Amino acid sequence: MGEFKSWRSYKIFEYSTKSSFRYIHTQETLDFLKTVFETSSRRIETITAPNVLCRAQLGHASRSIIQDGEHIYDMPIPHPPERMKPLINRSVEGRANSKGISYLYLATHPDLALSEVRPTESSFITLTGFKILRDLNLINCTMHNVGSGNTLYMKEPSVEEREELVWRDIDTAFTMPVDPSDEVADYVPTQIIAELFRLKGFDGIAYHSSRSSGHNIVLFDPEAVEFMYSSLYTVDSVKYKFNKENI
Repeated sequence: MGEFKSWRSYKIFEYSTKSSFRYIHTQETLDFLKTVFETSSRRIETITAPNVLCRAQLGHASRSIIQDGEHIYDMPIPHPPERMKPLINRSVEGRANSKGISYLYLATHPDLALSEVRPTESSFITLTGFKILRDLNLINCTMHNVGSGNTLYMKEPSVEEREELVWRDIDTAFTMPVDPSDEVADYVPTQIIAELFRLKGFDGIAYHSSRSSGHNIVLFDPEAVEFMYSSLYTVDSVKYKFNKENI
């Protein structure tokens, strides 16, 4: 079983792939990815069919209401099913996928899916349930102790602690909210890790949410699930919580 060289191994990998060597990997990056795969064997989780996962998208479609041959108004209705899956080969950059490679981002329960789209007050949200068609083998990045993320170690901790800390960094990297203003390079480290597990035959990755309890799941094959239902929601209120940083 592989061992991470340092509790900072993910940070070193992140810096290298974002700022130095992106497409041709250094030996240090190759060693890191090899250890990520070897230690992932303790983080395999299976989600069985026919469980249901959720996806939300801002906005809605419309249905024209006609009375006596006259257009009365456009009634909001949920997005059509085809709108709730990414278009093949036309996806934008995401936390796990590169542009043009379509993955499906889902949540384990409706409230989490709704919160992940970062809605504003009174906005419409389409929520869709997707049924799993086959058992899915995932890498669960959430199997670690939450907290102590800012701890500094003056010397290397034990092998077990290093593994825990590195996997916590990986989970945190996937958890960071995607913002339209993000640089493409910000996604590179997690995209590489996602491709590693896709290449090794896994169906996806589970990671924590920064918005709510539960897990987010990215599936490498959008056709592993099928449409079940859609509902339309409006946002009653949005509450923000602020923490002052001690700098």
